[in-house]
Amino acid sequence: MKSKLFTLSGLCCILLFSLACSNPNKEFATMLIYGGPIYTVDSTAVTVEAVATKGNKILFAGSLEEAETYKNEQTELLDLKGKTMTPGLIEGHGHFMGLGYNELNLDLINTTSYQAIVDAVAQRVKTAQPGEWITGRGWHQSKWDSMPAETVHGFQTHHLLSEVSPDNPVYLRHASGHAGFANAKAMEIAGLQDLALDGVKKYEVEGGEVIVDALGRPTGVFNEQAQTLVTQHIPERTPETDIKAFELAVEACHKNGITSFHDAGIPKETIALYEKMKSEGKMQIRMYAMLTGWDEDLLNNWYKKGIMVDEDHLFTIRSIKLNCDGALGSRGAWLLEPYSDRPNHFGHETLPMEFVKKTALNGLKHGFQVCSHAIGDRTNREILDRYEMAFKELPDTALDHRYRIEHAQHLHPDDIPRFAELQVIPAMQAVHMSSDRPWAIYRLGLKRIQEGAYMWQTLLQSGVPIINGTDVPVEPINPIASFYSSVSRKTLKGIPEGGYEPKQKMTRAQALKSYTLDGAYGAFEEDIKGSITVGKLADFTIYNQDIMTVKEDEILSTEVVMTIFNGEVVYDTNK
Repeated sequence: MKSKLFTLSGLCCILLFSLACSNPNKEFATMLIYGGPIYTVDSTAVTVEAVATKGNKILFAGSLEEAETYKNEQTELLDLKGKTMTPGLIEGHGHFMGLGYNELNLDLINTTSYQAIVDAVAQRVKTAQPGEWITGRGWHQSKWDSMPAETVHGFQTHHLLSEVSPDNPVYLRHASGHAGFANAKAMEIAGLQDLALDGVKKYEVEGGEVIVDALGRPTGVFNEQAQTLVTQHIPERTPETDIKAFELAVEACHKNGITSFHDAGIPKETIALYEKMKSEGKMQIRMYAMLTGWDEDLLNNWYKKGIMVDEDHLFTIRSIKLNCDGALGSRGAWLLEPYSDRPNHFGHETLPMEFVKKTALNGLKHGFQVCSHAIGDRTNREILDRYEMAFKELPDTALDHRYRIEHAQHLHPDDIPRFAELQVIPAMQAVHMSSDRPWAIYRLGLKRIQEGAYMWQTLLQSGVPIINGTDVPVEPINPIASFYSSVSRKTLKGIPEGGYEPKQKMTRAQALKSYTLDGAYGAFEEDIKGSITVGKLADFTIYNQDIMTVKEDEILSTEVVMTIFNGEVVYDTNK
């Protein structure tokens, strides 16, 4: 009898085990990824052996043995074959349509001399229609190998450009976007070529400047708000070119492992385009868009409507972008003390600080995050002051504001701890340090550089996250360059030995987090993305080598070989 009971008990156990193994409610993975280092940016497990996804969500992250229990005959197996995977990268500050239009227009980002710009325009003139505008972006005089013989305030003059394009108007934006360069034909159309100012050495425009020579004639360089004198005459973009630029920008993001994009300031026309692209299934990027702050009617309309948080996590609007000063390269950044290489010049306040305070208050009242562009130390201080006033005036609505300062490049030492005190997030593009530091010292001098420029580690240690990115198209969208800059503090040519102000280097873990989870936090999205965590979105970036362990001087040889967005492969170098 006892023997029969044991036998019956054993059969029951086997039956229960079989039922458990064939549980019809068991979830199975649509994709199983394994075979290489997988960095999660999740504090519970720095690395895992395998990741299982179901649809567009992460189903499991852990050991390969356990991951395989989620496999069935329909599961797609992705063997990394030694390659490295991280969460999908987040471009924390860029200009999406600028990225796309850089693919359509003249891309001058890699030009190293004025002559190279002239040559590029001369080539385009050959195929341009008579009278057609030639536009482009990316030149930066401080990055050239040599300067032309004729300069005014450190900028080239239009004469060579005008010679190669006498009949086609030309307008070329500075890499920073805070200045532009026109030829004679463009200035003629704008009614500016014969400008004479009776000995006045510069033509002031509120929030900007026309650079003129000793006789008061415009040199072709237009700084900050003065650009509109020319740009208002450039024909508007067409719906067809907008769509093409959008598609090229998506393609560029996928190629560089970017799965989410913080678009720093868009007008109503771009909002309509993005809505159209989403409705047509073309929004293959997670767009976190900031309303452009120069259009007060647009802001007022959105205050009435309220924030738009997309349940599909493809197109969200809950922030506002304010442009409060210029760039350091064009000497438009607003400083507390004069420029070292241009005495008595402090840069430009491009937006009244009273409007910053008004917007900060409206943001708190209506639930919008405020993101303010500030490069110079004075601008950073003034914005922190206005934010603080708003927080004190409306303390009950300022509990989780996540207000940001975009760039925060040059800070007065007294203002550095205020970011943590006010819980203001710095969105800093590390690659700017690599590009700008060799010449920024001439703008600011050694003391200001050492005490307040690109203060990543000091800010991190104070307790605030840093959102990384490239400010594309100011810099190429390549995240590897910005990662390298973050951890090396060197130029992309690998100099100087040891890096500039090396105490401010990020660790590799900090740099990866700044491109993933910190970026998600800066958009109120840390619960849905930014780390390889069960339940989050299945966005991943895969590299040809381990960016977390490869030698520093080999980081820049890293390539993105695959991008997975929403659980699907959208870029693969093998296809």
